[in-house]
Amino acid sequence: MSLSTRQKQLVQQSFAKVEPIAEQAAEIFYSTLFEYDPSLKALFKNSMKSQGQKLMATLKVAVNSLDDLDALVPVLQKLAERHVGYGVKAEHFTFVGNALLYTLKKGLGNEWNSELRRAWIDVFRLVATVMKDHAFSTKH
Repeated sequence: MSLSTRQKQLVQQSFAKVEPIAEQAAEIFYSTLFEYDPSLKALFKNSMKSQGQKLMATLKVAVNSLDDLDALVPVLQKLAERHVGYGVKAEHFTFVGNALLYTLKKGLGNEWNSELRRAWIDVFRLVATVMKDHAFSTKH
């Protein structure tokens, strides 16, 4: 799967608008995630504020690396390995993706539209596919 230049720009520009409210965005993300699947809360051992900072930092790296997907792949693979160690399962990615979309919709308000939604879906699908293929395949 590839991303168009337009999709990369939309995701990067929209994330830049969410960054100033990173702490609030992380709170929305995790409260939404735990609404979708309350059992996921048990996977988090650190403070949720610290976890939120890690989430936003990781998103920033991914979003800023969209122009060089080849360099992003090993980063995502290492991230996937850590997440498996925490107890993450392949089916959890759906909850994460949906919580991310909801967070972006809330954070961006009127700027959220179908084109932006599609761009974020494609980015998340790419990220999730790389991570799941690495972590849950029998190839490595």
